[in-house]
Amino acid sequence: MKRIEEIYWLRFYGCLAVFSFHFFDRLNQYVDSVYIDLARIPTVLGTPIFIFISIFLFSSRYGDRPPSGFLIKRLKYVMLPYVVYGLAYALTKYLNLRREGVPVDLVDILVEYLIYAGWHGYFLIIAMQFYAFYWVYSRHGLERWLPPVPWLALGSLISIAYWALIRFFDFEPPGYLHWIAPLGWIYLFFLAMLVVRHYPQLVPQRMHEIPWIARLSRPELLLAYVGIIALFTWFGWLEHSSKEAWVVPLFILFTLYTVTRLRNVRATPLVKFINRYSFGIYLAHPMFFAMVDFAHEFVPFSLFVYSLLLIVVGMVGSIALNRVANGIPGGGMLFGKTLYVSEKRHTTATQAR
Repeated sequence: MKRIEEIYWLRFYGCLAVFSFHFFDRLNQYVDSVYIDLARIPTVLGTPIFIFISIFLFSSRYGDRPPSGFLIKRLKYVMLPYVVYGLAYALTKYLNLRREGVPVDLVDILVEYLIYAGWHGYFLIIAMQFYAFYWVYSRHGLERWLPPVPWLALGSLISIAYWALIRFFDFEPPGYLHWIAPLGWIYLFFLAMLVVRHYPQLVPQRMHEIPWIARLSRPELLLAYVGIIALFTWFGWLEHSSKEAWVVPLFILFTLYTVTRLRNVRATPLVKFINRYSFGIYLAHPMFFAMVDFAHEFVPFSLFVYSLLLIVVGMVGSIALNRVANGIPGGGMLFGKTLYVSEKRHTTATQAR
């Protein structure tokens, strides 16, 4: 299987987007500026990118024949880190609240984090749902009843409506239960299946064969839509997260543009390096952000130094933890497996998580 270069770039972008989103969250505690809101716009694509990549890789690699033990393997490599990091973040919150003199019950915190998915690892619950859906979809030939093209349109409308209603009614159940509902992300599944189906045609020489994709992948359309989002952001009319109705068309336009333009753009060593540790960075960086915050309580930093420490400690610490964990037998399964990145020209791009 030929290496899929654009997946390297997408995962690189997604990892930095998630990292940056949480970085801007920290900065917002000290600076409330429209410029930070504008900088958030590209970061909202982080979580959708990871979901899209997983579905795309599984479908392109296995087609309609996922291997025996597919779901068991996914459970091990996705849900074990969910439990390990969920426990770590829950205990950290409990100890911080106790240190601040806030009465809190440890069981309540554990339920919030592990049962209600009340931490950034909610993404893993979403991913696991779609792994299961992919298995059912491929094993039982559901493409006959749920073809990707019309269902991308319908799924996009469902996801837009879901996030719009959540926002309109200000619906907030415990934890992030409203975030892990598949209705808000269903468009990603059918977008990935559509890209896999038309992958050989998604090159400039053959784009005329699928004119509607050619139109949607035009950079002018993406730039125009980003311009509208930036204008609305400037006037304070938008909330910024991956769980917003306006993100759905943005992600579709961005992905179609990316997969049709980066086919032969070889990933740089830096891109491959971040790919290798992307899962660990995703899971661990808020833990290292919290360490900087803890130090900041006792040794106040300037905003510049604080920002620099968040970036350096968050990134270096996450990578170091992932490397150490993967050097211990079973550590990768518990703390996030380091991805295999091929250096050969005509081999598989990466091992699916």
